[in-house]
Amino acid sequence: MLSTTVRAGLFLIAYAAFAQSDRGSITGTVFDPAGAVVPGAAINATNVETGAVYPTLSTATGNYTIPQVPPGSYQISVGVPGFKTFVRSGVTVAVAQTLRIDVTLEVGASSEAVTVRADAALLRTDSGDLSHNVTVQTLNDLPILGTGAAQAGSSGIRNPTNVAELIPGTFYAPNANVRVNGAPTNSEAIRVEGQDATNQLVNFAQAETQPSVDAIQEVSIQTSNFAPEFGTVGGGLFNVTMRSGTNQFHGSGYDYFVNEALNAGTPFTDDGHGHLIRPPARRNDFGGTFGGPVWIPKLYNGHDRTFFFFNWEQFAETQHINNIPISVPTAAYRNGDFSQAITTVGGKVLGMDALGRPLVENAIYDPTTARQVSGLTVTDPFPNNTIPLNRIDPVARKVQALIPLPTGPGLVNNYLPSYPSVRSTTIPAVKLDQMIGSRGKLSFYWSSTQTDSQFSPIFGNSEGYPLPITQARGTFIHSKIFRLNYDHTLTPTLLLHFGAGYQQNNFFDDAPVLNYNAAQQLGLTGATIARNFPNFAGLTSPTGAGGAHDLGPPGQTHSFLEKPSANASSHLG
Repeated sequence: MLSTTVRAGLFLIAYAAFAQSDRGSITGTVFDPAGAVVPGAAINATNVETGAVYPTLSTATGNYTIPQVPPGSYQISVGVPGFKTFVRSGVTVAVAQTLRIDVTLEVGASSEAVTVRADAALLRTDSGDLSHNVTVQTLNDLPILGTGAAQAGSSGIRNPTNVAELIPGTFYAPNANVRVNGAPTNSEAIRVEGQDATNQLVNFAQAETQPSVDAIQEVSIQTSNFAPEFGTVGGGLFNVTMRSGTNQFHGSGYDYFVNEALNAGTPFTDDGHGHLIRPPARRNDFGGTFGGPVWIPKLYNGHDRTFFFFNWEQFAETQHINNIPISVPTAAYRNGDFSQAITTVGGKVLGMDALGRPLVENAIYDPTTARQVSGLTVTDPFPNNTIPLNRIDPVARKVQALIPLPTGPGLVNNYLPSYPSVRSTTIPAVKLDQMIGSRGKLSFYWSSTQTDSQFSPIFGNSEGYPLPITQARGTFIHSKIFRLNYDHTLTPTLLLHFGAGYQQNNFFDDAPVLNYNAAQQLGLTGATIARNFPNFAGLTSPTGAGGAHDLGPPGQTHSFLEKPSANASSHLG
């Protein structure tokens, strides 16, 4: 009978194709000085920052493989009785890549060592995929991580997907469009810590669930010839691995900012002192990181065992909107006097009615005078195009009283609103790593991406009207990602990997007033529940005779996505 361990290994091998790995592998062949292969050689890959050891043995053919190696810097050591210990430092393992490190041993005592200091060759011969690896340091060094909607997308915060700008064969627009090698738009897939993190709620808006840039260790972008485990990918695989703590404490702090003092003034304006007006614009992307071993004096020393990494980043933008004029009713319009609609912009004769009277553009007709003449309905215009005050509906008068008065002349664009537009996106993240004995390694990652903006002219429909009549809807996006990975070395040549994840994405665009009682406040019949201010559309004349901007928010949505994920795999060295 097969042992429990062997049965478990075979079972997991059957599911290996579902493993969505964010790790790397080290492989190679061990030779003696004559070029013969060396079986049974003990190979250890040691992470120089955490001290974690990944062991294996060479096979009867001298080959070895160390799978599921977290990205980082490693030292490879090979020991065989009768040969000098081989040591190679400076080996950098990248995300989802396989390094070949062939070893040639020298005859001698194992207490002696032959040390090679060189990184692995850039030419990969052990996999056919075409991929590009970019570290967070590269992202920060190159000018591709702008802030604000134009540079990063609707969430404003630095967007790691901007790495697509470095990849040949891609077309990229921040948080809107990703196309790789001519594949369908936004058919890419995102992996975070080995689990699917693609935003399937709004496929083009990856920033809704993005991690923070400074929490990322490395991003691998595979553009073609994907391994079978990534067979569901369309246009590009973005494989993201997150930073872990090390045996040394490290931290950082930063602030990327925009201020109107650095902006050009608005042309043809004057602030009263001979200077161009600079509308207030305040934008900050700031945060910090801190990581290292879990160390509690006199209680616990986590060096070589327990590590943490914490990251916090926030984008905050305040704009004072005062340069987008809209239309409001004039004082005469509010009193029912629409004579200017004819004398200023109208007055064109459009035809004749059944009584031979001219039909004048923008004329208002009294519905109570309707009658039949020669089979046609005829009504009389209000004298002087003025509606008597006693004929104006009381609900309309209450609504009209909520509309601001003009701040400028004319019938259209005669009101210049002035209001602040505040937008923030916050991304905290925590990564915990625990070595369990010499064979088990447990890793946990959590992050939350939260965007909040109540008044935005671009994304929130805000036009500057006051509450409760504004059409503004908010933009609220609250997302969370959980990841748990466990690796266990059963034997020097058999490694088991288990991964589980959960992703939540909650998008809603609630208006700023959610409990307006139109029946009580306006006397509007048919309003059965307290919700938004009623939506009034089509209040502006298409002929330029003025009127009012649409009132009240249109419909709002609540969208919610939950995505559990899991994988399991086994690897024979």
